[in-house]
Amino acid sequence: MEYFLENPDHLWYLIAGISFIIELSIMGLSGPLLFFAMASLVTGILVSLGFIDGWQNEVLSVGLFTALIAVILWKPLKAFQNSKDKTDNSSDMIGLVVPASSEISVSSGTIRYSGINWQARLADDANEELISEQKQCEIVAITGNTMLVKSL
Repeated sequence: MEYFLENPDHLWYLIAGISFIIELSIMGLSGPLLFFAMASLVTGILVSLGFIDGWQNEVLSVGLFTALIAVILWKPLKAFQNSKDKTDNSSDMIGLVVPASSEISVSSGTIRYSGINWQARLADDANEELISEQKQCEIVAITGNTMLVKSL
Protein backbone atom coordinates (compact mmCIF):
# COMPACT_ATOMS: atom_id res chain seq x y z
CA MET A 1 0.00 0.00 0.00
CA GLU A 2 2.89 2.33 0.75
CA TYR A 3 4.10 1.91 -2.82
CA PHE A 4 0.81 3.26 -4.21
CA LEU A 5 0.84 6.17 -1.74
CA GLU A 6 4.25 7.14 -3.09
CA ASN A 7 3.31 6.45 -6.74
CA PRO A 8 -0.39 7.32 -7.20
CA ASP A 9 -0.04 7.23 -10.99
CA HIS A 10 0.79 3.51 -10.79
CA LEU A 11 -2.38 2.96 -8.77
CA TRP A 12 -4.44 4.56 -11.56
CA TYR A 13 -2.64 2.43 -14.16
CA LEU A 14 -3.45 -0.67 -12.11
CA ILE A 15 -7.09 0.34 -11.74
CA ALA A 16 -7.30 1.04 -15.47
CA GLY A 17 -5.75 -2.33 -16.34
CA ILE A 18 -8.04 -4.29 -14.04
CA SER A 19 -11.06 -2.38 -15.34
CA PHE A 20 -10.10 -3.10 -18.97
CA ILE A 21 -9.64 -6.79 -18.22
CA ILE A 22 -13.02 -7.04 -16.47
CA GLU A 23 -14.73 -5.06 -19.23
CA LEU A 24 -13.33 -7.10 -22.08
CA SER A 25 -13.52 -10.54 -20.46
CA ILE A 26 -16.74 -10.42 -18.47
CA MET A 27 -18.87 -7.52 -19.64
CA GLY A 28 -18.15 -7.75 -23.36
CA LEU A 29 -17.48 -4.12 -24.25
CA SER A 30 -20.79 -2.84 -22.88
CA GLY A 31 -19.47 0.59 -21.97
CA PRO A 32 -19.58 1.91 -18.40
CA LEU A 33 -16.49 0.15 -17.06
CA LEU A 34 -14.67 0.88 -20.32
CA PHE A 35 -15.25 4.61 -19.80
CA PHE A 36 -14.02 4.37 -16.20
CA ALA A 37 -10.91 2.46 -17.30
CA MET A 38 -10.09 5.06 -19.94
CA ALA A 39 -10.60 7.87 -17.40
CA SER A 40 -8.32 6.09 -14.92
CA LEU A 41 -5.64 5.77 -17.59
CA VAL A 42 -5.89 9.46 -18.52
CA THR A 43 -5.75 10.42 -14.85
CA GLY A 44 -2.67 8.22 -14.34
CA ILE A 45 -0.96 9.93 -17.27
CA LEU A 46 -1.82 13.41 -15.94
CA VAL A 47 -0.55 12.45 -12.47
CA SER A 48 2.69 11.16 -14.04
CA LEU A 49 3.13 14.45 -15.90
CA GLY A 50 2.49 16.45 -12.72
CA PHE A 51 -0.72 18.15 -13.87
CA ILE A 52 -2.82 16.63 -11.07
CA ASP A 53 -1.78 16.43 -7.43
CA GLY A 54 -3.64 15.11 -4.37
CA TRP A 55 -6.10 12.25 -4.12
CA GLN A 56 -9.15 14.56 -4.09
CA ASN A 57 -8.17 16.04 -7.45
CA GLU A 58 -7.38 12.58 -8.81
CA VAL A 59 -10.79 11.21 -7.84
CA LEU A 60 -12.49 14.32 -9.25
CA SER A 61 -10.48 13.93 -12.44
CA VAL A 62 -11.56 10.30 -12.85
CA GLY A 63 -15.19 11.27 -12.37
CA LEU A 64 -15.06 14.15 -14.83
CA PHE A 65 -13.11 12.18 -17.43
CA THR A 66 -15.50 9.23 -17.10
CA ALA A 67 -18.46 11.50 -17.82
CA LEU A 68 -16.68 13.27 -20.68
CA ILE A 69 -15.52 10.03 -22.32
CA ALA A 70 -19.01 8.52 -21.93
CA VAL A 71 -20.60 11.53 -23.64
CA ILE A 72 -18.07 11.41 -26.49
CA LEU A 73 -17.98 7.64 -27.07
CA TRP A 74 -21.53 6.47 -26.19
CA LYS A 75 -23.09 6.79 -29.66
CA PRO A 76 -20.07 5.52 -31.62
CA LEU A 77 -19.77 2.51 -29.30
CA LYS A 78 -23.47 1.67 -29.66
CA ALA A 79 -23.25 2.06 -33.44
CA PHE A 80 -20.24 -0.26 -33.46
CA GLN A 81 -22.07 -2.86 -31.37
CA ASN A 82 -25.15 -2.74 -33.62
CA SER A 83 -23.27 -2.70 -36.93
CA LYS A 84 -22.49 -6.39 -37.00
CA ASP A 85 -23.93 -8.08 -40.05
CA LYS A 86 -26.45 -10.66 -38.87
CA THR A 87 -26.20 -12.73 -42.07
CA ASP A 88 -23.92 -15.75 -41.83
CA ASN A 89 -21.98 -16.49 -45.00
CA SER A 90 -19.70 -19.10 -43.43
CA SER A 91 -22.06 -22.00 -42.66
CA ASP A 92 -21.46 -25.41 -44.20
CA MET A 93 -25.11 -25.38 -45.35
CA ILE A 94 -24.46 -22.52 -47.76
CA GLY A 95 -24.32 -23.79 -51.31
CA LEU A 96 -26.50 -26.83 -50.66
CA VAL A 97 -29.32 -27.55 -53.12
CA VAL A 98 -32.51 -28.52 -51.28
CA PRO A 99 -36.21 -28.86 -52.12
CA ALA A 100 -38.74 -26.29 -50.99
CA SER A 101 -41.18 -28.00 -48.62
CA SER A 102 -43.64 -25.11 -48.97
CA GLU A 103 -43.88 -22.02 -51.14
CA ILE A 104 -41.04 -19.61 -50.39
CA SER A 105 -41.62 -15.87 -50.65
CA VAL A 106 -39.68 -12.80 -49.57
CA SER A 107 -41.11 -13.16 -46.07
CA SER A 108 -41.72 -16.86 -45.39
CA GLY A 109 -41.45 -20.47 -46.47
CA THR A 110 -39.70 -23.72 -45.61
CA ILE A 111 -37.08 -25.99 -47.10
CA ARG A 112 -36.38 -29.65 -46.37
CA TYR A 113 -32.86 -30.67 -45.37
CA SER A 114 -31.68 -33.74 -43.48
CA GLY A 115 -35.25 -34.75 -42.65
CA ILE A 116 -36.06 -31.41 -41.04
CA ASN A 117 -38.14 -28.49 -42.32
CA TRP A 118 -36.16 -25.25 -41.96
CA GLN A 119 -37.54 -21.73 -42.10
CA ALA A 120 -36.60 -20.02 -45.33
CA ARG A 121 -37.20 -16.89 -47.34
CA LEU A 122 -35.97 -15.52 -50.63
CA ALA A 123 -32.57 -13.88 -50.61
CA ASP A 124 -32.54 -10.13 -51.19
CA ASP A 125 -30.86 -10.53 -54.58
CA ALA A 126 -33.15 -13.35 -55.79
CA ASN A 127 -34.55 -12.87 -59.30
CA GLU A 128 -37.90 -14.52 -58.57
CA GLU A 129 -40.78 -13.51 -56.33
CA LEU A 130 -41.83 -17.03 -55.34
CA ILE A 131 -40.36 -20.53 -55.28
CA SER A 132 -43.02 -23.19 -55.56
CA GLU A 133 -43.26 -26.28 -53.36
CA GLN A 134 -40.86 -29.15 -54.26
CA LYS A 135 -38.79 -26.91 -56.56
CA GLN A 136 -35.03 -27.12 -56.01
CA CYS A 137 -33.35 -24.08 -54.48
CA GLU A 138 -29.90 -23.16 -53.25
CA ILE A 139 -29.07 -21.87 -49.76
CA VAL A 140 -27.05 -18.66 -50.23
CA ALA A 141 -26.95 -17.29 -46.65
CA ILE A 142 -28.35 -17.76 -43.16
CA THR A 143 -29.92 -15.13 -40.93
CA GLY A 144 -30.52 -16.41 -37.41
CA ASN A 145 -32.44 -19.65 -38.00
CA THR A 146 -33.78 -18.63 -41.43
CA MET A 147 -32.20 -19.87 -44.65
CA LEU A 148 -31.95 -17.35 -47.49
CA VAL A 149 -32.47 -19.16 -50.79
CA LYS A 150 -32.52 -18.67 -54.57
CA SER A 151 -34.07 -20.94 -57.15
CA LEU A 152 -31.85 -22.81 -59.56
